[in-house]
Parts: sequence; structure tokens; C-alpha cells
Amino acid sequence: MSTVVDVGHQTAFDDLGTPLSEVTFVVVDLETTGGSPTEAGITEIGAVKVRGGQIIGEFQTLVNPGIPVPAFIAVLTGITDAMLCDAPPLSVALPAFLDFAAGCVLVAHNAPYDISFLKGGCTRLARAWPDHAVVDTARLARSVLLRGEVRNCKLSTLAQHFRATTTPTHRALDDARATVDVLHGLIERIGTLGVHSLDELVTYTSRVTPAQRRKKHLANGLPDAPGVYIFRDHKNEALYVGKSQRIRSRVRTYFTASETRTRMAEMVGIATSIDAIVCSSPLEAEVREVRLITELNPRYNRRSKNSGRAVWVKLTVEPFPRLSVVREVRDDVAEGAAYLGPFGSQKTAQEAVEALHAAIPLRTCTDKLSVRRPAATACVLADMGRCSAPCIGAIDAQGYGEIADRMRDALTRDGRLIEQPLRDRLTALSQDLRYEEAAAWRDRLETFARGAARAQEIAALVTMPELIAARALPDRSWEIHVIRYGRLAGAAHAPVGTDPRLTVAAVVAAAEQIAANPRTVPAGLIEETTLILRWLASDGVRLVPGENEVAWSLPAYGASGLLARLTAARRELVVPIPAMDRNLRPAG
Repeated sequence: MSTVVDVGHQTAFDDLGTPLSEVTFVVVDLETTGGSPTEAGITEIGAVKVRGGQIIGEFQTLVNPGIPVPAFIAVLTGITDAMLCDAPPLSVALPAFLDFAAGCVLVAHNAPYDISFLKGGCTRLARAWPDHAVVDTARLARSVLLRGEVRNCKLSTLAQHFRATTTPTHRALDDARATVDVLHGLIERIGTLGVHSLDELVTYTSRVTPAQRRKKHLANGLPDAPGVYIFRDHKNEALYVGKSQRIRSRVRTYFTASETRTRMAEMVGIATSIDAIVCSSPLEAEVREVRLITELNPRYNRRSKNSGRAVWVKLTVEPFPRLSVVREVRDDVAEGAAYLGPFGSQKTAQEAVEALHAAIPLRTCTDKLSVRRPAATACVLADMGRCSAPCIGAIDAQGYGEIADRMRDALTRDGRLIEQPLRDRLTALSQDLRYEEAAAWRDRLETFARGAARAQEIAALVTMPELIAARALPDRSWEIHVIRYGRLAGAAHAPVGTDPRLTVAAVVAAAEQIAANPRTVPAGLIEETTLILRWLASDGVRLVPGENEVAWSLPAYGASGLLARLTAARRELVVPIPAMDRNLRPAG
């Protein structure tokens, strides 16, 4: 037998910022046969629908689980096999409950248990589980109530503490009614702490400081649109810069338990205002975030503290060029310099240097060499035949220049100059069963390929006066970007039903004017150009013809192809062992 009384209904909502007074809760309790939730041995479902502190509906039904009720369960709940003979099966009872709870927030005491059985029932019925927000009154009580205030957080204890009008009896509807009173008692308690919306309730924890909760009003009025947000202090100085697809929703999480970073709690306590910049696309938001972090140097952004970590490998400009790890790209390419990278650390840059030195006998010393005064002795590498030894005059400036030209070509246009010598070394090491060394050299070759591919892609983009690209979104709208000399000059969104060509014309006309760039470094930040390249390589991006159209191309034998080959054939580089893990040893 089932009973349903429903005098109110709430449709589904998307915004968890809904005030608690406007939220419809369905407080549910189950009785089960025990065992695994996948068996869905539910024997009774009881639920109470409440809104604004008022009961607006109830649901109760016994359920025939199709399996016997264990004796100890029958003693505990009073539900016997005889009572369930004529009860509706799960295929009838569960859909009826889900219809009753549609669009509402589920509440249960020890919710993971009840929800797991409901989900298990949906699985058995091949029915999708609705996307309900869930509140667990047991977890909430452990966060709200003070130590020693109650002896435990069992439903019976909390019902007595909050003077519930119904005593829990291990029957579903009675327990659900008692849980309603516990829920209202907890909500009243945390309301004094500034918790007034659904997201604050769902994520409530005592770890959230009062300062965080008091600042939640800072999110009021922010747009729920993609873009960048800036937390500021009382002096209007930037504390933190972030980006999001939905600014207001993201900023709200800083005032709830969703934000677990300790430094963010400290930042929120200092903040007095939040600025928002709406962007036309996720790429524009990423670029604006990078620019603002660089410009404002907010003290709570880790990226602003690590902005100088990127390094490059440089072929120097001197009579006898060498490779050097540097922290900036200068305007000396026309003089003969070449750059590889950027790399994330000195260590990875040095791995690329080792790969280059293994293939081309450029000098490794850091001394300034004179054409007129060679040194008296050579280094050990020269004795081993791994250096051309210009230091002792073993090679003249012209001959060494040819070696330097090979190195420059390897960095900028022809990865074969590095690939083949390293492949030969890998083969030799494999034949000698020196698998760990082979794996290490394979890693160095891949590090070189990644750095060279990145440098060549950047060089190709930053020399283009204008590049217009568009990507179709799932809703059939378009995001459009104008890139000039490696910098994002304009961005726009063409909604469904509009002519994207008109949007292209408008964004091109309004795009930032950037002076001609004779350099091979971007007009903007390296990180910005890297973001643009990543977007250009994403699925669905297409180039749009423009008035300033210039062919965008990469070297025919550049590092991108080498990197693709290495990625595709990684296990083939060291043939004798099936896995390329340097920690593995050959059997036997």
C-alpha cells in the first residue's frame, strides 16, 4: 500500500545560489533488507516534501524487494515478508518516488546510504539517476554542533536535541518526519552564521571561516558570464585574478567549503571588492587573465610568483657560438642567434642541450674564445671526439661556422639533423642491452622535439601580420579570434541565427592595431602566444580568409613532425624490450 500527498512542486533549477526559503526539499528515508545497494533490497520508502519551513506533501510505500527479509531486520523495523507480499515491486515504487521528488533537493540522514540504494534501484531498472542536489543531515550536524553538545549524531539523538514532533521508529515515514525537524533545527542554527542559500548549505563546513561567509555579498551583481574576475583590497590593489565560464557562480565558491585552499580563505578575508570583465570566449578570458597577472602581480596568484621560471636554449652570437640556457629571448635572431623553447625548468632545457651536443659537435665550454689566441690544451670531450675543439685551433672559424649553421638549422627548420644521430645511438645501446641508457636518450630526444616544435610554431605565428580563425560551438554559434603578430587582437561571439561573416568583419575592424614586428618573439607574452597556439590546434578551428592574408606554415622537416613520430612510435625506439620504462629490466 502506498500513500502520496502532494500540495506543492518545484521545477528543476540550475542556480545553487537559490535562497533556502525558495528551495523545495524532499526528506527521504529508506528501510532495506541490508546487503549491497546494487541488490536494491528496499522494503519501504518514506518522504516528506517541505518548502519555506512548511510541509507540502508526503510519500510512503512498502516495496516488495523480491528477496526474504532477514530476521534481525524484521525485528528492528517490524516489516515482515507477509507485509510485503502485496506491496508494489521496485519497478513501480521507485519511479513513483522519483516523480514525487522531481526537481527537488534530496535530504537524508546518513545520505550516502539511502542515496546508494536509490541509485542501485535505478541501475537495476536501467533508469538514469536524476541530478539531485543532496544534503546529509548527519554530516551537517557534525559540522554545526559543538563538541559535547550532543553525545553522537544519530537520528534519535538529534531528534531529541531539536525537540522533533515525531520520534524515529525505524519506519521510513516516521524517520523522514523526524529528519525534517532536525533539518529545520540545523538550518536555523547555521542561519545565524550567514548561511542562507542552497550552495552554502550543501557545502557547509565549520572549516569555512566567518570572514569568508561575511564576504559573500561581494558576489552580488557579478555577471554569470564567461570572463575574468579580480579580488581587490581596501586600497584597490589586486589580490587575486581568476577566470571562469560563469563568473558569479565561480566567485560564490570562494565563500563556501568548495574552496579548500588555505591561502584563498586568507585572501577572501582581506578582499573588499571584486571586479569582473566579461569576455567573448574562453580563449579571451585565458589571455586576459595572463595579461592581468603579469600587469598587476597579485600576491595570491602563484603564477605571478613563478612568472620568470620559463627558460630557453640559445645558440649564442660570437665567433665560436655555443648553446646557453637563458631566461629571455632577445632581438638578435638577425645576427645569428637561434632559440629553443620555452622550457618549464632548467632541468628540461639541459636535457635538450645534451641531445643537441650528442648529435652536433658544438663546443660545450662557456669560455669566450678568441680567433687569434687558441688555448694550449683541449677539454676531455675533445679528446673523446665529441667536440670540434676550436679552443686549441683544431678547427678554424669558417669550419666551426659550418657546424654552428647545422645547429641553427636543427633548431629552426630541420629536426632530421638531431633525429638520425640519436636514433643511431639508441639502436647501438639497445644492441648492447643498455636499456636504461637508451630510455634516457630517448627522453632527451623527445625533450628537444617538444622545445623545437614549440619554438618553430611560435616563430611561424609571430611573423604573421594577421590571422583570423573561428570555431563552431556545440550550440552552432561561433567564436572568432583575430591574432596579429602572436597577440590576441580581437575576439567575438557570433550567436546562432546571425551571419558569422558580419561578426568577422566587425571584430577585424575593431581589433587592436599592432605595429609590424620584425622580431621572432611575440608582440605579447610568450604564455599568451602559447595559449593561442593551443586553441588553434583544437578540434573544429578553421582559418578565415582576410585582406592581410599571409600563408601560415611550418618547416617541412621541422620538429612537429619529429615529435609526432616519436609519440606514435615510442615503443619502437628501443626494440628489444616491450615497454619503454627505464625501471624495467630484460627478463633473465
